[in-house]
Amino acid sequence: MDIDTASRPSPEFDINRLRALKVLGKGAMGTVFLVHDTLADGSARYPFALKVMEKSSISAKLDADRRARWEIQVLSSFSHPFLPSLLGTLETDQLLGWAIPYCPGGDLNVLRYRQTDRVFSPAVIRFYLAEIVCALEHLHSRGIAYRDLKPENILIQQSGHVILTDFDLSRKLSPKTIKIFISTITQFEDPPLPETRRKNHSYFTRWFPVPPHIRQNRKGLKKAKSARVSPVSRRKPSFSSVERSNSFVGTEEYVSPEVVRGDGHEFAVDWWALGILTYEMLYGTTPFKGKNRKETFRNVLAKAPEFIGKRTALTDLIGRLLEKDPTKRLGYVRGASEIKGHEFFKGVKWDLLTEVVRPPFIPSREDGGFTEQFNTGGVDIRDYLQSLKSPPSLPPSPLASPRTEHERNISLTEF
Repeated sequence: MDIDTASRPSPEFDINRLRALKVLGKGAMGTVFLVHDTLADGSARYPFALKVMEKSSISAKLDADRRARWEIQVLSSFSHPFLPSLLGTLETDQLLGWAIPYCPGGDLNVLRYRQTDRVFSPAVIRFYLAEIVCALEHLHSRGIAYRDLKPENILIQQSGHVILTDFDLSRKLSPKTIKIFISTITQFEDPPLPETRRKNHSYFTRWFPVPPHIRQNRKGLKKAKSARVSPVSRRKPSFSSVERSNSFVGTEEYVSPEVVRGDGHEFAVDWWALGILTYEMLYGTTPFKGKNRKETFRNVLAKAPEFIGKRTALTDLIGRLLEKDPTKRLGYVRGASEIKGHEFFKGVKWDLLTEVVRPPFIPSREDGGFTEQFNTGGVDIRDYLQSLKSPPSLPPSPLASPRTEHERNISLTEF
């Protein structure tokens, strides 16, 4: 379970000083609150996201506590502009919690649903993919397979840049595997985003050449329905260092063929998921979604992704990432460097990503999605969790559906 780099000690929060302003999400691993420290930040000018699990509720899930503590350990080791930093932890007899910076832009799925046609332009896809590739490159260079890449786990920071979240399904792979598959990868250690603008800062439109074809013909495409499922496991996850993982984890529409087959998997599962993500950003739906899980998995194993219109560099990238055989998949041999070298990313200034001060979308403080907002002053976290146990109780639910909560359309093509 140990990672190579020593984790930084994180401050411990006093739950008596924390007040919840909103519920950002609910799920199998607990409830995510937007909170502030009433003593250090009484006016709630600098709130942060706090994920809280009740120890009593996780006793039935044999691996949940282990996964939570693994995520805390992984977060404490991050120092990267597109990965979250651990702000602190809290633990009582009943609760376990950990905090990361609040991302007011919500997740990539919410942002996609805000678009007029619920898809992104190739130029915008290129921007977000580039940052995601850099985040995955950094994880892989440290021997960590993410294994849960999907739009809901890609958050938009206040700066407009992305950040990956939810690392409870991530897995540490052995040094032998790292040497074979990512020996050529260099760590991405760009400095944090500057607080003030300088004249030489890049804007989105200067960052890379915008292709002449902004959008393809998408006539006949159906609007995507949200069909997310909880991670499933056929065996008890293990965090020991082994060359391959045999755990069956992930979201069903994003699960790779080698995971479905139970062949064992390594870093290439993240590049498969990147292909699924890219397809969904372009077309508004995932390529192998079936009427049920069985049909979805059958499509993952046997069906080729369908593209509309003339083949482009973007669809070529997707096709190479969605190679059924992981040994032939783009990124298998040389990792992220293979993907960075693809024609779709031609002209991207990789070393200047953090210098872009005008990404496609800059959120306001009120843009983030949430499931419940409390009155001014907030609520006590323990009281709120206790109230969920009192009838009538509601089952845990993900972030509010973009269909009902986000009807404002924002086009990014102007950038």
